[in-house]
Amino acid sequence: MLTHDAYQRVIHAYRCDDRRRGERMMRELIDDLTGPGRYKGCRELASLGRVLKRRMRDILALFRHPHSSNGPTEAINGRLETLRGNTMGFANTTSYIQRCLIHSSQLKDILTH
Repeated sequence: MLTHDAYQRVIHAYRCDDRRRGERMMRELIDDLTGPGRYKGCRELASLGRVLKRRMRDILALFRHPHSSNGPTEAINGRLETLRGNTMGFANTTSYIQRCLIHSSQLKDILTH
């Protein structure tokens, strides 16, 4: 029940039409999760509260900057993780670079050098 309540509060904050009110709702939730109160009995919510408190500046920035997204960053990170997986086991720098070029569709660069 406690986790459901916290979840619903997050949803309401992000769906709020008034960004200032949404930011205030999120700030209140973070304060509730980290301060003395009814969420202290649940370790998971206490942990969530600590993480939210630590990242509060970033979380609340969404309310001040509408249409913000970390999508492009996540897309690049996904490509890097895939590339890292594809290049595992290459101790030779030349082989590593070639595998990176192949993965990034730059095979022609290998053939022209």
